[in-house]
Amino acid sequence: MNKSQIVASTHPLLKLREDLITTVEKTGFSFCPSAAIQAWLLAQSHDALSDWASFAESWNDMPLDEYMADGGRYRRRRYAVFSASSADSNIKLEPHQPHYQSLDYNTLNGGIPRHFEQIKASTIASNSMQNVLKFCQKVFSELMPNTPWHIECHQFRIEANAQQLAKPTPEGVHRDGVEFVLVMMIKRQNISSGTTTMHDLKLKTLDSFTLTEPLDVAIVNDNRCMHGVTPIVPIDPSQTAYRDVLVVTFKKLQSA
Repeated sequence: MNKSQIVASTHPLLKLREDLITTVEKTGFSFCPSAAIQAWLLAQSHDALSDWASFAESWNDMPLDEYMADGGRYRRRRYAVFSASSADSNIKLEPHQPHYQSLDYNTLNGGIPRHFEQIKASTIASNSMQNVLKFCQKVFSELMPNTPWHIECHQFRIEANAQQLAKPTPEGVHRDGVEFVLVMMIKRQNISSGTTTMHDLKLKTLDSFTLTEPLDVAIVNDNRCMHGVTPIVPIDPSQTAYRDVLVVTFKKLQSA
């Protein structure tokens, strides 16, 4: 065992697993700081984040989201669909398919199949992506045991400039129509705000926090809570400004 493995295996933040499960069970959501997520991932595999730099760079060449009903040209994205039959099964990449949300959950862009480019094969195969997916699988399967999963991963870049309001959640405070949601910060570049807000199903505000560091995470029980993110603005309008996140959703897979 090398030094990094020793540090990971004895890190006090490894109690995050118990704290996280308890918090989500009690409140319906949890903020998880980067240091705790890194400790957990590295305890599972010493090279879990060995390719993080190239993983983060895969956000740099994504196509525009052409389905923005508000006319916005500030969102770029790719996505992919997976499945898992249990807590310990392999996570299987499914054939590429359109993303669909009903108008009940997305009043701005829902109601139609939206065709987005698939996440690149090299990104899907990366240690970083695979270990984040396994993290989700373990956590969400403990929160909802014996559940087969339909899994969607979304790479989002929200670009901020002085010409348009850049909204990470253009549909506003919402649910996604799934069981659980993970939002992981990848990078913030020259922006302010982008605060995550948590609400009950009657829109009462429960909490707010800002994902700032790479690997900061928000986890949401989508059946119990609604969430949103405030618009981002550039700190220096003359420089490139953006917010990159990975969103992973787990929905109970319905039998045919």
